[in-house]
Amino acid sequence: MSNNPLKGFSYFFEGFSLILKPGIRQWVLIPLLINTLLFSVLIYYAWLYFPIAVKFIGINIQSGLPSWAWLIQLMRWLLLPLFFMFALFIFFFAFTFTAHLIGDPFNALLAAAVEKHLTGKPVKLSSSDSWFKQIISFITEKVGKLFYYLKWAIVLLIISFIPVINIISPILWFLFGAWFACLEYIDAPLGNHNYNFLAQRKLLAKKRMLSLGFGSAAFITMLIPLINFLVMPIAVAAATSLWQHEFAESQKN
Repeated sequence: MSNNPLKGFSYFFEGFSLILKPGIRQWVLIPLLINTLLFSVLIYYAWLYFPIAVKFIGINIQSGLPSWAWLIQLMRWLLLPLFFMFALFIFFFAFTFTAHLIGDPFNALLAAAVEKHLTGKPVKLSSSDSWFKQIISFITEKVGKLFYYLKWAIVLLIISFIPVINIISPILWFLFGAWFACLEYIDAPLGNHNYNFLAQRKLLAKKRMLSLGFGSAAFITMLIPLINFLVMPIAVAAATSLWQHEFAESQKN
């Protein structure tokens, strides 16, 4: 097994060809529609409120500092990029988490189809638990995941406003965004094999650089117009390939 971030990066692009394979492409449509709808709504509200928020930040800086023009401009130059990075991450976080919350059943079917294509063996998706237990388990898992992300987002937000240290905060935000993306998209194939969120984190941590490479590709592609509408099915298919080629065999031993 390799722990190379470039290899993880390459796995993501394998997803482009995987979603076009027979037996897989029919499971792409519903996630794609969910992706398109949510992204359109979030873009609309971001377009509506982001300029207002930027203006508000500028007003607060001017009212909270002495009237030295150069100092005001310097503070705006330092804080606005941090604000933009934070807003971008929240946008990505809200979109990805919501899309997966709605699209989980379809992503599981897509991951199962990809795995069958790669291994030739069908994936059993049924559970012996009652519907009630499955719903409770699903809600508990999602709430735990949400608290995990919010905990680290708050830590990074605090770091973003600490002088000197905040210079590296954009890098930290990017790395966390990549880790978050990898966790979200690999949830479908690993969930099919009954890995809970804690087990998923432990597994990916064994090859953290590989995982961050994959997550970085998903995170960056998410920001590219038009292609971003395809990110969810591509990333789920790619994450399934990542699971099969990098982790599945070692878990059988």
